[in-house]
Amino acid sequence: MKEDRVDEFIKNPKKALFTLALPIVIAMVVQVMYNIVDTAFVGRLGAEAIAALTFSFPLFFILIAVNSGVGAGMSSRISRYLGAKNKEAAENTAMHGLFISLLLAAVVFVIGLITLGPFFTLLGATDTVLEMAMDYMIIILIGVFFMFPSFVVNSIFSAQGDTKTPMKVHIFALVLNIILDPIFIYVLGYGIKGAAMATVISFSAALLVYVYYLKKKSHLKIGLKSFKFSFPIIRDIFKVGAPATLMMLLLSVYMMFINRFMAHFGVNYVAAFGIASRLESVAVMPLVAFSMALMTLVGMFFGAKRHDLVKSIIKYGMKMAIIFTSSIGIIFFIFPSLFLRIFTPDAALLSLGSAYLRIDVFTFPLMAIGMTVSRSMQAMGYGLPGLVINVARILVVAVPLAYIFVFVLGLSYLSIAVAMVIGAVIASIIALIWIRIEFKKLEKKS
Repeated sequence: MKEDRVDEFIKNPKKALFTLALPIVIAMVVQVMYNIVDTAFVGRLGAEAIAALTFSFPLFFILIAVNSGVGAGMSSRISRYLGAKNKEAAENTAMHGLFISLLLAAVVFVIGLITLGPFFTLLGATDTVLEMAMDYMIIILIGVFFMFPSFVVNSIFSAQGDTKTPMKVHIFALVLNIILDPIFIYVLGYGIKGAAMATVISFSAALLVYVYYLKKKSHLKIGLKSFKFSFPIIRDIFKVGAPATLMMLLLSVYMMFINRFMAHFGVNYVAAFGIASRLESVAVMPLVAFSMALMTLVGMFFGAKRHDLVKSIIKYGMKMAIIFTSSIGIIFFIFPSLFLRIFTPDAALLSLGSAYLRIDVFTFPLMAIGMTVSRSMQAMGYGLPGLVINVARILVVAVPLAYIFVFVLGLSYLSIAVAMVIGAVIASIIALIWIRIEFKKLEKKS
């Protein structure tokens, strides 16, 4: 990263937002492809192998959630230090993030080995499927020692305003995984274990590439010389990171509840919700990338005490996010079945999914508000607002309301979508009030 990168972003914040966001979108698409490739190769082993992979997904999601939390907490502080031109403190924060990731990897590895069997049994895995799921996840758990620091280095680059390097590493890891999967699964005959081995090797190789880039391209020089133990840094990382982790886990709980409510009406309704949710990710994926780019800029501007730019870039980012998600929502509202046909030709599922999607699209611009506010507040060092906004949306409003609509009032499956919209409205109001209060604080500081 150039020494004047912060100054460069200050000169043209709007351009910087899109410059940072585009590589993140590409990296996220690559990540989705990563999962598709694994599933495609494992799928040829039969239904039991697919089931084993499916049972493993919740655990994999927990690993991602833990990584996201550490990354968010660390990158928030790094961005603020870089904005304040305090490079030494930023480097020390990066080292703290790496050490925390390794410590968490050890904790997750030990707890994972102890709880894998009971966890899979609780989910309903038995016999061959249980054995396959165990084989797969034990190898993945070994890989956390490479996966966790790899995610943290990703965040270190993003916090510096370099999102292109993580994109390149993601693409490299995907290509390597595509090459290794058939070799380990079929040629060497390891089956589902082979898929896990290919994944771990890909993560290990990605970490090595990241280490190379840290030496050659990073503005921050990472090494033991940069490390000075600081409890305030650790506290700040967890202050932002813990709520970010809980926020991601909350989304998993949300999906479980909705699946359960849909199951009340039958398998077709669960499937219809599933394909509608896949389309929703089309709107959410670029939104997540946009909000992550916004987080870097807000952190830098906040650290530089350019409170005027903090306020203007959040407003601009929210406006762009609302315009984008609304545009996608309008297209899906007009032509729902056209896009749902990507996943199924079944007329009954298309009918159910289209009706649900036409209500669900109203949550898109509301999610844009909640997500931009959550990430912006994380960038300023406040992890709690994002968690509160999502708890209000999901646990306080949407899920209880959906339960009442379905099981008390006996309304149709579409009432679940209505509950989601109402939850998103309430969450957006809370988010807007919260960011307005923060804007007033910034005005006073200015």
